[in-house]
This record gives sequence, C-alpha cells and structure tokens, in this order.
Amino acid sequence: MPNGDGISRDQSDVRPDETDGRSPEVRERKYTPFERLSFDLSNDQKCLKELTLGKRIGFYRIRGELGSGNFSQVKMGIHALTKEKVAIKILDKTKLDQKTQRLLSREISSMERLHHPNIIRLYEVVETLAKLHIVMEYAGGGELFTKISNEGKFPEQEARHIFAQVIAGVQHMHKHFIIHRDLKAENVFYAGSRLVKIGDFGFSTLSRPDQTLNTFCGSPPYAAPELFKDESYFGTYVDIWALGIMLYFMVTGVMPFRADTVARLKKCILEGTYTIPSYVSDSCQFLIRSILKPVPQDRFTLTEIRNCEWLEGQEFPHELEPYNLHPGNEKENLSEEEHDARKILSDLGITDEHFRSGSRDSRSSITGTYRIVLHKVQKKKSGLGDSETDITVRPENNAEPRSRHSVMTKAKQESKLCVIL
Repeated sequence: MPNGDGISRDQSDVRPDETDGRSPEVRERKYTPFERLSFDLSNDQKCLKELTLGKRIGFYRIRGELGSGNFSQVKMGIHALTKEKVAIKILDKTKLDQKTQRLLSREISSMERLHHPNIIRLYEVVETLAKLHIVMEYAGGGELFTKISNEGKFPEQEARHIFAQVIAGVQHMHKHFIIHRDLKAENVFYAGSRLVKIGDFGFSTLSRPDQTLNTFCGSPPYAAPELFKDESYFGTYVDIWALGIMLYFMVTGVMPFRADTVARLKKCILEGTYTIPSYVSDSCQFLIRSILKPVPQDRFTLTEIRNCEWLEGQEFPHELEPYNLHPGNEKENLSEEEHDARKILSDLGITDEHFRSGSRDSRSSITGTYRIVLHKVQKKKSGLGDSETDITVRPENNAEPRSRHSVMTKAKQESKLCVIL
C-alpha cells in the first residue's frame, strides 16, 4: 500500500495496534515515527478529518492565526515529527492572478537563495487543489512595529543592537542581488528577546546593481521619493531609504513623514522636510540624515552605514556557511551540522532510501523535515536554541497613546501596493 510519500507498505508495515490476528513477531515490531505518521495520514480517521477541515496539511497541524494580508493569511503550525513550531502562509489559488503568481514564485526563490541568521527561512511548499501553503520559520515574538507601538521608542543602545541585525540581513540580500522592496517595522519579527529576523519577501525581486526597476512595491510611509516620480529606480537605494525610515521610527516612536492620506504623504516625502527630536543623539541624527537623502546616489551605502559613528563597536551577524538545501544521497563534503541532521532524521525513520526516491525540492515533506531539523541543529550550535524563542514582554507602563500611531496603523492596513508604473 503506497503512502503519501510514495513508500510502499506491506502487511508488516501496518501499525501494530490496528491489525488483528498477526504473529507475535509482527506485533513486536517497532515502528518509526515516520512510519506511524505516514500510516495515520492515510488511515487514521482523526487525521483524515483534520485534513478535510483544513486543520492539518501534510506533516503539519495548523493552529491559530498569526496575521493576514491582501493575498494571504498566516497561521501557526506544528510539525508532527519534530514538534517544531512553524509559520504557514496560506494562499487561495483561485484568487492568484498571473502577477500574484509571479510575485509568489519570486518570494519562494528569494527565500531559498538566502542563508542568514536574521532572515526568516523557508522550509517547505505544500500545494492542494485549492490552496498553496508556504511553510516558514516561526518567530514567536511578534513584529518590531507592534513592540514599538505598544512600548514606545527604543533606547538608542537597544536600537543599535536591533538595527545592526537588520543591516546585516539586508546586506546579505543585496550581496545575492535580492531587493526586498517592502522593508518596514511590520516585516521585522522577534525570534528571541534580542534577536530579529526579516520576513515577508512577497514583493522581492532579483536585480543587479546596474539594473533599474519600474514597479511600485511596498508601503507608502516607507517609500523613497523616486517611487512617487513615475520613473524607474534602483532597488538598492529604495531598500536603504526604507532602513532610514525604520531607524527614525525605532528611536522616536513615530514616522518622519506623516499625513492622513497617501496623496498628502506623497507630497511630504517629495518635499523631503522632516524634523528629528533633539533627544536623539547627534551621531544618530547624522546617520538618519545621511540615509534619507532625496537623491538616491547621495544616500549612505550599507557599508557606510555599518562604519558610521553611531554603530561603532556594534556586532553584525555573519551569514551562515553554505549548506545543502535539499537532502541528497551524497555523503561527501557534508558539514558537521548536516551529519547531525541526518542522524536525527534516521532516528525518526527517514533514511537515505527516502532521500534517493523522493522529490528534491521545497515541495517535499522529506525536504521540509530535513530543513527544519538542520535549522534546529544550526541554532543549537550557535547558542540560539529553543530558550531563545521565549519572549519576555516588558510591562506597557510607558506605552504611548494610540492616537500617536493612528496614521501608521492606517498605513499598515493599506500598505500593500504593487502597481506597474
């Protein structure tokens, strides 16, 4: 009897508690977690009901909602074999036009090209007749936007630490010619008390430094002035402008350009007039003004940002060592982490035979399990294990009135724009 992964099962592979009249040898056989799960997905009534109701997809049990957007909703999931929490972006295939399908393809491609501790990792893509599920790393601490909105501006020491991680992640993207095009506090997520990761690559694209783009993507409050001028633009400069807006928001708790309509916001950004509160340090003010330059070529580069006085002495996390995205049957040149991951997979019942016979792309439950296990091994080695995901929320005794953030909230709700100019 074939299961969902194309693995044949004879009578001796059936779960012991679900076959009567078998020999003692069969009843005493131990079944691996992978065998039990594979059987349950095809035979267990509870699993089948969960699949029908959309409470389970592939190896994942779906839990509560984490967020939603114009094109999708994001829910938390639990991987049945590893018990790891994941974030699952769910898209209705019937609502995906050609442009949205292209953006989705770029999102998957961008995430697979990136290997950095401050960038959300892609695990698996699961497709059904009606829906597409993108399974990603779960960052349980919520958005940077929410934290600042609830607790107020950051002390500059804290802002330095978080901003350096964002800069390191963006520099890794640009090194691989990936432009995010939607950098904002809502797309930076806490994976630990002081660890953040950049996510939501739905508007990302591949673009070399000498190539121009002609699509307005992202959120108006973070949009660079050239995006409002109906002309082509260089992607790296647009991402850098958004970093300047994010830094201003981190150290002040408000946006530099504020208005009650997009048209008025556009006018503010094109005029380029804003003020920085006097309590912001001189070196931080200098950095903000060096990034938010109207002329794209005049803006600080990422290297200049890293070397500025305000970030002096700050550590910037390094990109990860290259590793295999897909578990193959080759065993040579594997890293220590990959060897450890394969040992864990073997204990779960996933062997080299499964690697050889299964699909070797992101649309494979074997690949998804491998990536989750490998990531867990890498986090443990780097000292960012499960304990790092326990978030301590500070009391909201310094929370600011919501009216202060009303324009930001409205912009957040209407932030997804992507139109051809």
